[in-house]
Amino acid sequence: MEPPIYYSRAEFIETDTGNKVSRRATIAGPQNIILGGKTIISSGAIIRGDLRRSGPGHAVVISLGRYCVVGEGCVMRPPYKTYRGAFNYYPMKVGDYVHIGAASVVEAATIGNYVEIGKNCIIGKFTIIKDCAKIADNTVIPPNTVIPALSLFSGSPGHFTEDLPESTQDIIEIQTKQHYARFQPLDRDH
Repeated sequence: MEPPIYYSRAEFIETDTGNKVSRRATIAGPQNIILGGKTIISSGAIIRGDLRRSGPGHAVVISLGRYCVVGEGCVMRPPYKTYRGAFNYYPMKVGDYVHIGAASVVEAATIGNYVEIGKNCIIGKFTIIKDCAKIADNTVIPPNTVIPALSLFSGSPGHFTEDLPESTQDIIEIQTKQHYARFQPLDRDH
């Protein structure tokens, strides 16, 4: 296994379900965000749970599954559109074992399980990414794109590059679990 990734215990808040959220991340509207457990939100990440449909009560704006990693400087915000003259935000659902690389901007409608999004990517509004897909670094996915399962997309605009092997699910599950296990506090209990 690769060496540990050390972090300062003072910088991260750890929840009962093992989520590790950087104090340097901006979590707007936390009551509208669901983290599935053992998810890491890195420094500088911005998650916009405050952008929601108008109306009373709570609405889940962004939900992330288990063993997700939101990289440094990522921006996650729900997609929006004007429909019949009314402007509205729509919820974003992210599955389990999803790794979003540093400095990527994500406005997808749905991201499946076992998905890897590279660094510096732009995922356009209402994109649907199916299970076991990969988006290469520096890729720009146009709005409303559907990324098929077991496919690699790259380029600007993003396009199909190659099929991924059937083992992709197992590989990504192992990588995300190892990343979480390697993410250790530098300063032991004070």
